Amino acid sequence: MQNVRVIPCLDIDEGRVVKGTNFLSLRDAGDPVELAKFYDEQGADEVVFLDITASSGNRSTVLALIERAANEVFIPLTVGGGIRSVADARTLLRAGADKVSLNTAALGNPRLISDIAQEFGVQCVVLAIDCKWTGSSYEVYSHGGRRATGIELGSWATIGERLGAGEILLTSMDRDGTKAGYDGLALEVVSDATTVPIIASGGVGELDHFVLGAMVEGVTGLLAASVFHFGTFTIADVKRYLEFSDVQVRPISLAGN
Repeated sequence: MQNVRVIPCLDIDEGRVVKGTNFLSLRDAGDPVELAKFYDEQGADEVVFLDITASSGNRSTVLALIERAANEVFIPLTVGGGIRSVADARTLLRAGADKVSLNTAALGNPRLISDIAQEFGVQCVVLAIDCKWTGSSYEVYSHGGRRATGIELGSWATIGERLGAGEILLTSMDRDGTKAGYDGLALEVVSDATTVPIIASGGVGELDHFVLGAMVEGVTGLLAASVFHFGTFTIADVKRYLEFSDVQVRPISLAGN
């Protein structure tokens, strides 16, 4: 069994980390580079930077922030927000990102997934999907959860994998910030539709939620934000609980003990 990764997510708005509920009511959570460095020292396996208003605001991800992080953080960095071209991806990867996350731009131009995968390899391409339950299925949203697309979750996940996404980061908008736990049904939809690794995102509030997320076939990454940013749990707390629950995780670093 593949080790499950514990991944803090830094949602960035105008150079600061923010966190809200259901993608709304954002509050400040600190400096992104300082937080990423802290999580690195605590034993996180990766860090995700998502510039959550880059697409809706029609601006690029803050490059200087990524360069700073790459100089101070020594675990893989995934960066998303405002990536509209192969050139944008190249700039971020050269700045120190290990992977790029595509969401809104890929929905508008699915070929962008294959173009970036062909240029840099599928291991560099993460397809981020924001979804919401409609009452009968899950609908995909774009522009930081601001626009409904009419696209069904499983269909988009299948297309993304076929075009070259090496990983899917699935966020349930219904669960985001609620502390009600990952949306297991949404995760299963993606698991049934694809064979690529899945990162579960949205809704963690208890240690058991991490375990339940890891139990869904295909989930190899457990992402959380507010429970880490506001001190509910440490990375070590989560890894120890997962180990206690017979979930394989990467060893906790000395700094994380």
